[in-house]
Amino acid sequence: MRVLIAEDEVQLADTVAHGLRREGMAVDVAYDGRDAQERLHVSDYDVLVLDRDLPLVHGDLICRELASERSPVRILMLTASAGLEDKVLGLRLGADDYLGKPFAFVELVARIRALARRLDSRVGPRLAAADIELDPATREVSRAGRPVVLTRKEFAVLEYLMAARGAVVSSEELLEHVWDDTVDPFTGVVRVVMSRLRQKLGPPNPIQTVTGVGYRLPDGPPSA
Repeated sequence: MRVLIAEDEVQLADTVAHGLRREGMAVDVAYDGRDAQERLHVSDYDVLVLDRDLPLVHGDLICRELASERSPVRILMLTASAGLEDKVLGLRLGADDYLGKPFAFVELVARIRALARRLDSRVGPRLAAADIELDPATREVSRAGRPVVLTRKEFAVLEYLMAARGAVVSSEELLEHVWDDTVDPFTGVVRVVMSRLRQKLGPPNPIQTVTGVGYRLPDGPPSA
């Protein structure tokens, strides 16, 4: 999933971003509300971790705008204003969840994953395609019962392909949702990760290349 952290406490924002990347998420950071607005208009995010008291543009305004636009991004307010009235106001503004500071990182990760699961109710806790099974909760992958050890990025690419339910996924879409904005789109990073993923999954090749369009992992038997 792709996450935007809008937080003006630089050290906190960078620490959270580093931790979420270690959890396999693509993470961008905005240190003020204006930057957050610009990023939200340019990129598609699954979850926004939003501090209320942002400089330049207040977090409440960002939340209200996203709600009025019926944006699909899920909003988790992360703020020191954690009283009952503050939580009620945040939810009324359009937030999907509310977590007060200080917080436990494991709880933040769990809440972000719970919000992301709401984006597509068709995707259950476990994914399966042909003879491949993937468990997002335990981050375990197997093929025909054989465990497959993947890096965080390989896992994220496979998870996105499997969640597409046989639909073709373009390289641009993978860059948008699996990588953050620090990646150079001209490095062929998608092609490199896809090659490693195919090698680890083993023959027959389960991932089809649709020339000029992208990649797909069909539900049926893999191609030879």
